[in-house]
Amino acid sequence: MTMDIKQDVRARAAARNNAEWCEALCRAHGITGVWTPHAWTSAQRTPPLYPDAVTLHPDAAPRELVAGIDASPGASVKDSFATLDLTADGFEVLFDARWIHRPAPEPGGSGWEVVRTEGGLAQWERAWSDGDSSGLFPAALLADDAHTFLAAKDASGRTVAGAVASTSGGTSGGTSGGTSGGASGGTSEGTEAVVGVSNLFAADGDLDAAWAGCLGALARHRPGLDVVGYESGDDLAAAVRAGFTPVGGLRVWLRH
Repeated sequence: MTMDIKQDVRARAAARNNAEWCEALCRAHGITGVWTPHAWTSAQRTPPLYPDAVTLHPDAAPRELVAGIDASPGASVKDSFATLDLTADGFEVLFDARWIHRPAPEPGGSGWEVVRTEGGLAQWERAWSDGDSSGLFPAALLADDAHTFLAAKDASGRTVAGAVASTSGGTSGGTSGGTSGGASGGTSEGTEAVVGVSNLFAADGDLDAAWAGCLGALARHRPGLDVVGYESGDDLAAAVRAGFTPVGGLRVWLRH
């Protein structure tokens, strides 16, 4: 029973962290979301690949969740605890994944660096998407201290691996205060302080090396913080090899 409670706490911290990253990206696009104790939602359609809602508690109600978003075809919901049934609202399961958690990494060598310029961010996005994406990550995100783009470069200066690191929790809270419409506000004060890793990529497909480099960078730039995220399939296996433990299931729903 103790382990179940511990895993639930870690999964909830990971879900909150991920919601804050989604909210920050939306805010950079001029989209304001709403926070409630059970979910973050956006009444305006969010950018591609990002959900219109993220649940923060297993008791989130499907009817209230769907009412808070543009539920027309293309809408998506991140069901952070795989507890919802949105089939009656026209949604189908897009994929299942697992929240992951690992203790704070020990200091070690890493050639990864923080992306600090607009040109560097554009290069990062091209590498992340293999040239298929432009403008998904606005330069305004570079001024958000809670969310950091990390990159590894080869000898020619080309970005070959990277990730996004998002800090949340603890007494500092999130960065989304002022955009809230719910009682919980846009901060995560009182939840476990963690750094979330998302959008991890490696141009050569070597995820083991990518995780090693990312964790080394986190030890320098976000020292002492446990690390969370979510993965599935081969990506989940690579995360487990990097020291992560799966701590709960999540599900993404898509409205067709």
